[in-house]
Amino acid sequence: MENSFNAENKKLKDLEKNHLADEKGAMTTDQGVKINDDHNSLKAGDRGPSLLEDFILREKITHFDHERIPERIVHARGSAAHGVFKLTTSLAGHTKAKLFTEVGKEVPVFARFSTVAGSKGSTDLARDVRGFAVKFYTEEGNYDLVGNNIPVFFIQDSMNFPDLVHAVKPEPHNEIPQAASAHDTFWDFISLMPESMHMIMWTMSDRAIPRSFRMMEGFGVHTFRFINEQNKSTFVKFHWKPKLGVHSVMWDEAQKISGKDPDFHKRDLWNAIESGDFPEWELGVQLVPEEDEHKFDFDLLDATKLIPESEVPVQLVGTLTLNKNPDNFFAETEQVAFHPGHLLPGIDFTNDPLLQGRLFSYTDTQLSRLGSPNFHEIPINRSVNPVRNNQRDAHMRMQINKGASSYHPNTIGGGCPYQAMMQDGGFHSYEERIDGKKIRTRSSSFMDHFSQARLFYNSQTKTEQQHMINALQFELSKVKRAHIRENMINQLTNVSLDLAKEVAQVLGVELPNSPVAPVNESKPADADDAHYASVVRDPRTTTDDALSIIKNVKNADKSRKIGFISTGAYSSDRLKSITEKVEMAGSKLMVVAPTLGNIRNSEGHKVKVDETLFNTASVLYDAIIVGDEAKSSEEILANSKVKEFVMDAFNHCKPILVLSDATTFIDELGLPCCRESMKSAAELYIDTDTDTFMASLRKHRHWEREELS
Repeated sequence: MENSFNAENKKLKDLEKNHLADEKGAMTTDQGVKINDDHNSLKAGDRGPSLLEDFILREKITHFDHERIPERIVHARGSAAHGVFKLTTSLAGHTKAKLFTEVGKEVPVFARFSTVAGSKGSTDLARDVRGFAVKFYTEEGNYDLVGNNIPVFFIQDSMNFPDLVHAVKPEPHNEIPQAASAHDTFWDFISLMPESMHMIMWTMSDRAIPRSFRMMEGFGVHTFRFINEQNKSTFVKFHWKPKLGVHSVMWDEAQKISGKDPDFHKRDLWNAIESGDFPEWELGVQLVPEEDEHKFDFDLLDATKLIPESEVPVQLVGTLTLNKNPDNFFAETEQVAFHPGHLLPGIDFTNDPLLQGRLFSYTDTQLSRLGSPNFHEIPINRSVNPVRNNQRDAHMRMQINKGASSYHPNTIGGGCPYQAMMQDGGFHSYEERIDGKKIRTRSSSFMDHFSQARLFYNSQTKTEQQHMINALQFELSKVKRAHIRENMINQLTNVSLDLAKEVAQVLGVELPNSPVAPVNESKPADADDAHYASVVRDPRTTTDDALSIIKNVKNADKSRKIGFISTGAYSSDRLKSITEKVEMAGSKLMVVAPTLGNIRNSEGHKVKVDETLFNTASVLYDAIIVGDEAKSSEEILANSKVKEFVMDAFNHCKPILVLSDATTFIDELGLPCCRESMKSAAELYIDTDTDTFMASLRKHRHWEREELS
C-alpha cells in the first residue's frame, strides 16, 4: 500500500515537473505558433488603429471573454436603475448627435454601477474600481457610454487586459482572495507594469471606496470624437459629476460595513429611489479641437492619462436623473448588454489601443453570457428606434421577419431596408487619414508613466495622502513574496520618495536613495533622448485641485442617514425639533434602541424603533445623535453597544451630537481630543446643539480627528 502511494506521489511530482518545464518554454498561440510580442496589438503605425487581422489579439481576448459563464468576468456585481437624461446646453457646433444638440429633450436611460474584480456574491465595499455605464435610448438608436468612477485605467493596450484581470482575480491555485487586490499575483503584475502607476494612485485613494453610487463621479475614460454637420472632428472626454458631491468611506469603515451589510451600495441606491431622493449627475465634457491634439505633454490616445481640468475645464451640458428601480433584477440589471461600440451619428472612436480592443471584446463576451447574437432583442437592450436589417435566425430569435428577401440589394422587397444617406442620419465614420506600417509597438508619446501619478498624489490634501499611504501599507503587507514588495517600493520612488519611505518602513524594505528605473520599461529605438528623459523623469510638482475629494466637498446634507440612539430617556420635544430640522434638510432620522417596537420617555411618549443596537452599527450611518439627555454619561455608556457606536463614529470622523453633558461624555470615553490644550466644544469636534450638528453634517467628516490619534 505504501509503495503504491509513493509511486503515485512520484508520478504527480513528475507531471508537475514536466508541466513547469513546458511553462518555461517560449510563449505560443493556441495553435502552437511562437509569439514575439504579447504586449502590443497590431496597429497601422504606432498611433494608428488596431487591425482586425491581429489573430493573436483576437485569440487571446476571445479565450478570456469565454472563460466564465454566465456571470460577467468583470463587473459581475452590479446595481442599476432607469432614468432620464436632459440636455441643458447644445453641442451642435461640435456634434450632429441629436442627443447632444436638442436642448430640453428628455431621453430615457438605464444606468448600471458595479465593482470590477469581485464575483456576484462579493461585497459592495471592496477597494476596487466602480463601473459607471449608461445606455441612452435615443431616436437615432442606442448609445452606450461605458466608463468607470476613475478617469484612467491600469493599462494602455487591450492586449494586457486578460493579464490584468487574471492577476487581480483570486489566485488560481486556491481561489483566494475574493474581491481584493491585496495579494501577490496582482502586485507582481503591477510592479512590472510602470504604466499602471497612475491608476494605482487612484485605486489606493478614497475614490476606490465610495460612500454611495450616488456620490461618485463617472468618466468615459477614453478620448472619443465628436463629428459635426461639416464633418469637423473634436476630441471629447466625458464626465459625470454627482450633484451630492463626491464622498467616500474610510478603509476601516468599509471593512466593517462589509460585515454588517455587504449590499450597502445596492441597498442605498434602491432605497434612495424608492423614497424619492432621485440620484442626479451633471454630464460634463472636455473638448479639444483636432488641431490641438499634440499640444499636451501626454498623448490623448493613452488611457492611463487624463486631461487636467486646470488645462481644459469641464463644460456641464446635461443632467442625468435616476427615478425608477428595475422591476426584475435578472431581466434588466443582469441581462443589460453595454458596448462602447454602440454609437450615434456624430460620435466616433479614436485609435486608443485599449478602446480598440474593447470594441471587439464586448460583443464577444455578450455572445458568451447571453448565448446568442440576438441579445439586442432582450427588452432591456431593445432600441426605441425600429430595427430593420437582414440579420436572421440564430438562437432565441424573437423578431418575426416577413417577406421573401433577406439580402441587399434586392428587388423583391422593393430594395428595403435601404441604406440611409449620410444627410439623413446614416452613420458615417470619420475619414481620418491612416498611413503606417503594420507594427507591434507603442508610440514614444505613451512612455511617460509617472508625471500624472505624481500630479494626482501632489494634488491631494495631507489627509488624503495619508489614506493612500495607509492603503498601500495594507495592500503590500498582504504580499508574501519579498521581491514583489521591493519592486513596488522601487516603483513608488518614481512617484514620491516620501510616499515610498512611509510604505517601505511598514514593509521592512530598504528605501533607495533616489528614484529607481522602472522595472519593465525601455526607451523605444525611435525616441528622442532628451524628450524621453524629460517625460519619464519629469520632476514637476504641479497640482490640480479637481483631483481631490476634500478640496471639492459640497455642502450636501440631502438624503443623509442619521442614527438617533436612545434607551428611552429622550426628550420628546427635543426629538421633534431635531426630526423637523433633519427632514427639512432632506435627511432621514433612524431611531436605534436596545429592542424593536416602541420606546417611551419619562413623559410616557412613544416613538417607533427602526433598528436595534444589535442589528445595526454606526458604520451604516452618516452621523449619530446620542439622545438620552435625562441620563448621566455613566448610565448611557454602561451599554457597551452605545459605547461602540460612539467610538466607531468618532474614529471614522463622523458628526456626533450629544444631548447630555458632552464634556463628561468625552471624559468617560477617554477620547483623544480631550486634552488640556483643547477647551472649546468646536475644538472637540463633538456637537452639543442641533444647528452646529447640521453644519457638521454638510461638511461630511471631521478629518481633523485623524491628527489627534
